[in-house]
Amino acid sequence: MAADGDERTSVRTYVPRYQKERWQSHAEELDMSQSEFVRSMVQAGRKGFEPPATESGDNSASADEMEPRSPDATPGGNGLKERVLETLADGDHYDWDQLLAALTDDIEQQLDETLKELQSDGRVRYSGRHGGYVLDE
Repeated sequence: MAADGDERTSVRTYVPRYQKERWQSHAEELDMSQSEFVRSMVQAGRKGFEPPATESGDNSASADEMEPRSPDATPGGNGLKERVLETLADGDHYDWDQLLAALTDDIEQQLDETLKELQSDGRVRYSGRHGGYVLDE
């Protein structure tokens, strides 16, 4: 049983698509889930922010002031179990298609928008002759 304050909760944020793709790629290189990667990077980044100095000049935090380290809930995993549980945590019932849509964040729409953006940037083009997309180099 989790101690008080140790229960899991979700955090949602919005970042540019390219940033999410970089994070996903880096997480895969480290054999981490995306959740584990973001959690680790946030905790690592926070280490650069020292607590304010006290009047005595001591800037070390007491044990009561220190935040416990976030445990790695899915070390080396893909995080799918965690994402399913986070999605279902709202208490609603999801059929297969709804759950799939919630977990994939409407990947079809994202792919369509990404391809449009890449085509307008001149990085990708559609070849009707070959029936598909190709890098435009």
